[in-house]
Amino acid sequence: MSSDVEQRPPDPDESIRDITSAAMLARMPADPLLVTNLPRPLARRLHSARGTRRHLRAIRILLDAMLLLALMYTVTLTKALLIPLVLAAFIGLALNPLVAAGGRLHLPRWLTASVLMIGLVVGIGNGIGMLAQPALGWFHGAPAAIRSFIPKFRDMTKPLEAANRATQTLVTGTSRVATAPTPSVSITAWDVVSTAPKVLAAILSVLLLVFFFLVYGDTMLRRLVELTPSFAYKRHAVSIVRGFQTEVSRYLLTALVINASLGTITAGMLWLYHVPDALLWGAVAMFANFIPYVGAIFTTAVLAIVSMLYAKNANLDVFLPALTFAGITIVEGNLITPLIQGRSMRLSPIAILLWLLVWGWLWGIPGALLAVPMLTCTKLICERVRGWEWFALIVSR
Repeated sequence: MSSDVEQRPPDPDESIRDITSAAMLARMPADPLLVTNLPRPLARRLHSARGTRRHLRAIRILLDAMLLLALMYTVTLTKALLIPLVLAAFIGLALNPLVAAGGRLHLPRWLTASVLMIGLVVGIGNGIGMLAQPALGWFHGAPAAIRSFIPKFRDMTKPLEAANRATQTLVTGTSRVATAPTPSVSITAWDVVSTAPKVLAAILSVLLLVFFFLVYGDTMLRRLVELTPSFAYKRHAVSIVRGFQTEVSRYLLTALVINASLGTITAGMLWLYHVPDALLWGAVAMFANFIPYVGAIFTTAVLAIVSMLYAKNANLDVFLPALTFAGITIVEGNLITPLIQGRSMRLSPIAILLWLLVWGWLWGIPGALLAVPMLTCTKLICERVRGWEWFALIVSR
């Protein structure tokens, strides 16, 4: 019997089993004891497979980040096109139940849409006509109001100025009083003439888009559903679209009614406090309330400044309109709106602030106004799309 042991050729099946075991172990969490007990070739394959998996994961994260940055750049670059489109889509969704109700009464969609558009144009025209003159008058009269308010404001700040001078004398040995320059705010006729065509073109494009969305929106959605491969997918797509339309329409109409009521109450409150141009500031409160938290803070600050500028005497009573408005918004934001909107429409304050920050940075004031409706629509879509429920869960309160 020979002392030399004849080496057995490698078994291909065994190599395949080793590779398969290494691939399976690469997907599992690392166990030092398990890796130590493995044969050396299999351990090397295991480390190589895990390293490749880590590299692929890093490449995927990098590509996702690059895709997100490219998408944000595209959204910013095309905001002149996307802002009217998104605004028209929201208005169309809000008015679509009225067109559908006309269809149930056997009225043509174009007829119901035309009546709604005429009413919308008349309402926008009357609103602009009522608010344009007070807004221009306020901008032109703001410098004079500021100059007349400064002597009255000095009576309130005399104790603070005396304490400031005493502190400077103790620290530096000298006393200096700084005078702030009076800001100058004015709008010329050329500014109005040069800006008017752009504003009119934007309003006209939004109105035309809303009209065509109302007339042909259901036809477009029906054609998109017909592209789905099977009947089960068609039924699922129809349920998603109909549920989305119903929820978004209800949300937009409810938000519009709540904000319009807030603007009306604010205008009445300012009229009782004898604040000039109460209707203008009521409209500001209505539109600003589409921006949660930030809009209420902005309107409160504006009302405080306006009340100080037009007050006869500089005392603490000038802040009563701003404080009253703050109390109204606290009740509206914490009691009335959650009670009417329901739990399904509640959003996380952190998600709202982050969404406002992103879209305000990308689109400015229009982005801030449209941010919360876009977040609500995204949440409603993600709740109905398989695999995206996590996003709806994160942004919910």
